[in-house]
Amino acid sequence: MENIWLFGYGSLIWNPDIPYIDSSAARLDGFVRRFWQGSHDHRGTPKKPGRVVTLVPSEQGHCNGIAYLISKKNANKVFQQLDHREKNGYEKLSINLSLLNDISKTGISYIAKETNQAFLGSASIQSIAAQIISCSGPSGENKDYLFELANSLREYNFIDEHVFELESLVKKLDRTS
Repeated sequence: MENIWLFGYGSLIWNPDIPYIDSSAARLDGFVRRFWQGSHDHRGTPKKPGRVVTLVPSEQGHCNGIAYLISKKNANKVFQQLDHREKNGYEKLSINLSLLNDISKTGISYIAKETNQAFLGSASIQSIAAQIISCSGPSGENKDYLFELANSLREYNFIDEHVFELESLVKKLDRTS
């Protein structure tokens, strides 16, 4: 086994919580980030699931994130830890990444497909915002996940209209509640 690139597009951007050798801004073509995955175990509960991001196929789309280089000696331990962290519907998929300077690498990412038990799918942006503002779980309030993600995307100069529009709506709802 060689060193492995892991692509993070959600909480792994601001909270990797894994040992890695190197990291790089990265782009994954053919997918967009969406708050379509239910969170029964981190940002919500089984009775009131929060919403977290997954990657959704999109022919013209792309998703910016951070790629972490995992050493082959730590790979089993790291992926056991991530398998537990991402257990609520995510599965590892092999992907083709573009790192800085258009360097192509094969990597792995955790993606929650629409066939998993926690997938919530598309909804109006207002409906998603209302769910996010009202949910919390063992890892904290759902809105904090959204705010951390939006702030991290800005730090890396990544543009994601879906995330930024949700952030704006949730902040408005937060001010009026």
